[in-house]
Amino acid sequence: MTARHTTQAKVQNLATKSLELSLAAPQVVAQRVGRMMLAGTQPSARDQQEFYRMSNEKVTAFYESWIGMWTQACTAYWQAAASLYTVPGPFTPGSSNPLAAFGVGKATSRMVTQQVRAVTDVLNAGITPVHAKAVSNAKRLSRSKR
Repeated sequence: MTARHTTQAKVQNLATKSLELSLAAPQVVAQRVGRMMLAGTQPSARDQQEFYRMSNEKVTAFYESWIGMWTQACTAYWQAAASLYTVPGPFTPGSSNPLAAFGVGKATSRMVTQQVRAVTDVLNAGITPVHAKAVSNAKRLSRSKR
């Protein structure tokens, strides 16, 4: 699989997760708010456990998302810094690109592709824990009995 196809697959994965999250999140919110309304001022032990789980999951997913994005951003930063040492400079002898002195050419295209891949990876790292929790909650809550 080429780098272009890998990037397209990652973008497609991000789009799929975003769509699934946009469908699962309102479903989970509706089910939980409905459960809160039915519980009233005297929630059962099962309801209390679900409400505790709800708040705990949100905090956990936030931290997992934040750490994943931060880690991926740091990785992308170091990859970009390392690529500066492997990209031939604009004044490399024998360069046939007349625009190379202005930074236009294969090196620039490769760096733009690398940045697109880095942004996609950071967004994927951020949405993955939230997506996983929301989709699993939607499945679990849709089949549970009140």
